[in-house]
Amino acid sequence: MSVPTPAAAMAIRDSLEEEVLIALVRAAWLAAERSNAVTAAAGLSPSQYNVLRILRAAGRNGLSCTEIGARMVTRDSDLTRLMSGLAHAGLVVRGTDSDDRRRSTNRITAGGRALLRRLDDDVADAAKQTLGSLGRTRLTALRNLLVAFAPPKLSELT
Repeated sequence: MSVPTPAAAMAIRDSLEEEVLIALVRAAWLAAERSNAVTAAAGLSPSQYNVLRILRAAGRNGLSCTEIGARMVTRDSDLTRLMSGLAHAGLVVRGTDSDDRRRSTNRITAGGRALLRRLDDDVADAAKQTLGSLGRTRLTALRNLLVAFAPPKLSELT
């Protein structure tokens, strides 16, 4: 997918809100490009990587598909299929909740944790290469603006 250059993307005079939206979408695409290359080299889609990170943070209790979906960076149209693929690869295990048999719980496996540990430094390096030139002050300001725009839901914080 080709992303227009800043000049081409901004050549169309729209409202300030539209210009900001275009710049935001373009920046998000460019920012994700390096880290997506790292995860793709490990055989993971961005959504699969995101699920593994979410399950690692959840710990031993794991999470239901609904809880995972609420924490996703981007929405996946078929989270059940995504979870099945991760289970087939041995990166997650799916089970029935002992308290509520109608609820399935997903947990990351030792193999999934090991894969994330192997990727952690490379993903962090990709983020630094992509955004490090902004410096700490501008990065902090950008983070604060983005959080103000799209505040995390309470469920994402727990």
